[in-house]
Amino acid sequence: MIYKVDDKSLTAPVFISFANQVWKGNYDVEKTRMALSKTMNITAYDNEALVGCLRILSDGYYFGTITELLVLPEYQGQGIGSRLLQLAKENTPTVLYFGAQPGIEHFYERNGCKRSLQSYIIEKPKR
Repeated sequence: MIYKVDDKSLTAPVFISFANQVWKGNYDVEKTRMALSKTMNITAYDNEALVGCLRILSDGYYFGTITELLVLPEYQGQGIGSRLLQLAKENTPTVLYFGAQPGIEHFYERNGCKRSLQSYIIEKPKR
């Protein structure tokens, strides 16, 4: 497995193809490109194939958040998510706050993350 911190070579089409295998969506290439340019992307590759990605959005001083941690289903349970999380801890410029999907809280706790603030969401009206 090859891990890259702040992977500048990650392209929107590669990320979209990868993300659709984990979290199906109708992702826009240009908006995805812009999103990737604003985050620190920590990636895991099996040879040339993207199999895991953790993205950090940070102001560089006060606040940082993990926007998502995704690992292809067939690679889950192999320590890839744990390694991506460790690399995030080692390379973030700030404290990281993030939400967890229900049912996987134990993964984060097992990896040394502490429960903190309750999470809330403000949804933007769909147009």
